[in-house]
Amino acid sequence: MDTSNTPPATATPPVEDQRVWKAGRLEPMPIRKLPDAPPSVHILGPTVFLVALGVGMGESYMWPRLVLLFGPEIRWLFLIGVTLQAVVMLEMARYAMATGESIFSGAARVFKPLMWFFFVVAIAVYIWPGHLSAGAAAFEEITGIPWVVTAIAGLILVGVVFTLAKVIYNLLENVLSLLIGALVLGTAVVAAMVGSWGDVVTTISGMFSIGYLPAEAMTAAWFPVIVGACAFAGPSGMQQMWYTLHLRDSGAGMGVHQPKIRGLRHAGEEEERPNRGFMFDTDDPAEMAKWKGWRRWVTFDALLLFWGITMLVTISFTVIAQAAVRIDPAVRTAIQGDDREVALTAMSNAVSSAGSSVLGVVFLGFIALIGLNATLGLFDSFSRGQADMTYNFIPGTKKLGMSKLYAIFLWGVIIFGILILLFGPADGPSGILDTLAFLSTFAMGAYCVTLLLVNNRMLPKPIRPRWWSNVIIGFGAVFYLGMLFYSLFAYGVVVG
Repeated sequence: MDTSNTPPATATPPVEDQRVWKAGRLEPMPIRKLPDAPPSVHILGPTVFLVALGVGMGESYMWPRLVLLFGPEIRWLFLIGVTLQAVVMLEMARYAMATGESIFSGAARVFKPLMWFFFVVAIAVYIWPGHLSAGAAAFEEITGIPWVVTAIAGLILVGVVFTLAKVIYNLLENVLSLLIGALVLGTAVVAAMVGSWGDVVTTISGMFSIGYLPAEAMTAAWFPVIVGACAFAGPSGMQQMWYTLHLRDSGAGMGVHQPKIRGLRHAGEEEERPNRGFMFDTDDPAEMAKWKGWRRWVTFDALLLFWGITMLVTISFTVIAQAAVRIDPAVRTAIQGDDREVALTAMSNAVSSAGSSVLGVVFLGFIALIGLNATLGLFDSFSRGQADMTYNFIPGTKKLGMSKLYAIFLWGVIIFGILILLFGPADGPSGILDTLAFLSTFAMGAYCVTLLLVNNRMLPKPIRPRWWSNVIIGFGAVFYLGMLFYSLFAYGVVVG
């Protein structure tokens, strides 16, 4: 039984066609039929992964903390970050839906070491259990259970769930859809109870205070944190690259010709996997009409589901943050004194002031939920991406199969996470999260450059991106890498 929320494409019977599309030095892609696109208007599909990761600790924790310190005017950087991510999402989808390959395979077609660069970066960035740690800290506020204990239990739970799943994509899409629905409705209700229309107005108007940067933001203590927060405006780091794998496994576009990854318990049921993707006939008007349908489908995802939901949730959290500082102005001083964990406590107190301490507990429960939510998405994506590159480009690993490789990377990152929590140098949840955010910035600048190369060199001309899209992606590379290197050279620091 297929339990995926992704609208099913109208399957087109395979047609024998000896023609191929040559892209780079890797094996050419056979020409196959593009399936008919589903209706543009739909419920959450593969985008649920980006929404789950986008509505993570950046929106619920890092940005409210910055609003508490610098005011809602700092949110103009958030608007740029999320809008940029929506365009990146559209361009990542272009290659994945046209070929059924991940962006990692596209990078390998341009220059194989480029793909291995991301293999290494993924390990450097995503071995840190930052999201789950921050969620566990919120859970500690509710129960008194030390955050390290909860974080370790959460890591093990994630591993067990994915190991037992029959088809991992379907399981995750359904779980994340439920979590996101609860989060969107819940935070909107809480914000309406504690905030005012004035908070909503300042939150929205703050997004258009272009250029606002108070003196304290331009210091060694806070500028690196702002850099990381910009990376965490929406899906950060390599999450957009992993989105191409989720598109493939959902059967979007030419992904319909690729098998799905199964949990370790069901590895024996894995289908045979081709060595390369496929291409459709871009000279055929009928095929191009289908392609336009798929572009409308993913544009709906990017603009309404991804951009809209992310913006709605973060507005709710910012309203709550403003209510918190109004109730207790000392919060700002505490954060300036480096007591960063106080942000969550202050927001919880603000919610409690609306009527009952139970509401504060509910708010912290949302934070804990976000931590688990993001960890489910991140650990699945990390394992999926590393397994994909290993399977396709390391000789001999095909014998293991994709499902077993996925399990190896999944349990590897879980075991490392437990060791970091027990013996690592991390300075509490916010320290782990700041480190993860800052490292993500580097990956995002690099993938913008890679995306330009892949889409403009590896795809047939009729389906390459428009000039304005290339300009925005190029701006993204300058935006992320520029802030990163300015922080390094101006302040000589990575995180505050």
